[in-house]
Amino acid sequence: MAEVVDVQAETIGVGSVIAFALYGYGIFISETIFGLEATALAMWVFAGTFAAVALLHGAYGRRPFALAHGGAAVGLAIFLLATDGLQALLGLLVLMGSGAAIAVMTIRARNARESTAT
Repeated sequence: MAEVVDVQAETIGVGSVIAFALYGYGIFISETIFGLEATALAMWVFAGTFAAVALLHGAYGRRPFALAHGGAAVGLAIFLLATDGLQALLGLLVLMGSGAAIAVMTIRARNARESTAT
């Protein structure tokens, strides 16, 4: 029987550690790294983390999860690239909708896993 490997938690963990390190660097050491805002870089790392998780889910055939995480990456990217309030709002709405989809699908997947285990 094939063993299921879940790398989502590790991927999110690594991305979060890098993002928080950049954020901390931006607050306590210097606001910029090589001329780029450290806090903006931290947010781009989060967007990249969402994209990486989307690719992993896609590689394992979990298309709904891949689309939801990809949507979160796109929403955060739209927000980060926004030049006016309407674009920022659009990015936040896409991010929120994708996050809600991720939450609902995760709860359903856990409930299904628990019901088959008992």
